[in-house]
Amino acid sequence: MGPGFSINRTVIVVDIHPCYEISDFSYILTNSPSIICVLLYLFLFLLSLVTVCGNLLVMMSIMYFTQLHSPTNYLILSLAVADLLVGVLVFPLSMAFSLSSCLYQEDLFCKVRSSFDVFLSTCSILNLCCISIDRYYAVCQPLTYKAKINHRVAGVMILISWGGSALIGMGILIAGLNTEKCEDGCFLDLLMENTVGSVFSFYLPVIIMLCIYLKIFLVALKQARRIQNKTCQSTKSGGTGSKSERKATKTLAIVLGVFILCWTPFFLCITVSPLINNPAPVPVVEALNWLTLVNSMLNPFIYAFFYSWFRTALRMIVTGKICQGDLTNTKLLR
Repeated sequence: MGPGFSINRTVIVVDIHPCYEISDFSYILTNSPSIICVLLYLFLFLLSLVTVCGNLLVMMSIMYFTQLHSPTNYLILSLAVADLLVGVLVFPLSMAFSLSSCLYQEDLFCKVRSSFDVFLSTCSILNLCCISIDRYYAVCQPLTYKAKINHRVAGVMILISWGGSALIGMGILIAGLNTEKCEDGCFLDLLMENTVGSVFSFYLPVIIMLCIYLKIFLVALKQARRIQNKTCQSTKSGGTGSKSERKATKTLAIVLGVFILCWTPFFLCITVSPLINNPAPVPVVEALNWLTLVNSMLNPFIYAFFYSWFRTALRMIVTGKICQGDLTNTKLLR
């Protein structure tokens, strides 16, 4: 069911987006944008700017300081790159071709926008899966962690995440081009794309990650009780290392939690919509879509709040200290 239209012989106006109008059966930006339209695009521009700057700082910190060159941080770097590309590509494309306008024109640019959106969101999910695997070995199998999760393994994980996401994004683009041949009976195709696709690209990976973090939580709880029961000072250094790993795991679990909170409403909406007669209004779907993109902006703030090394690196980068000399080997506080 589509939104209501007010039809004239030459002009069709749709009251669905403050920045668009339909003229001569083409969905175009209005020549006289309203105050709401200007404020909306200003807000979205600021979101894009903060997303780019925040993730760029994460990338610079990990790449510049030698102490941060670890498999875990390389996976965080890969996630930051995906979030950065959301700010550089998906935000501008979504501002130029909003969800509501793409529902009516569905031209090549809209399909490219959808492809980038799926590509980068899937990449974020797969990176989070890799991070959860890394945390599992760090907490649950600490004695074999360095042997099983090294720089080469982290590189393979990153390649799989980006390669698999690229294939899925290209598949969505090709499928979108093929649907142009479809007339009215596309229910099965929409069901496969919105429901089956969502299961394999979101629900299944999220369930796997939640199971992994639940296992990590139970093991970390046992370790904490074991440390509390030990009174010998010789175990102090081991306890400190375990505590550090648990803190890193907690931070990354919060990243996963924020990701789920931002993405679940949108996936639930597109999954249920093909199955009901009265789907969610387009403004609601578009708002949920923007909520998913906001997730890319939040991750750097989580790092800044929980990671002392990021706060220290941030101060050095913002104040320009890294330009005054070679500080790559600086010991950052954890």
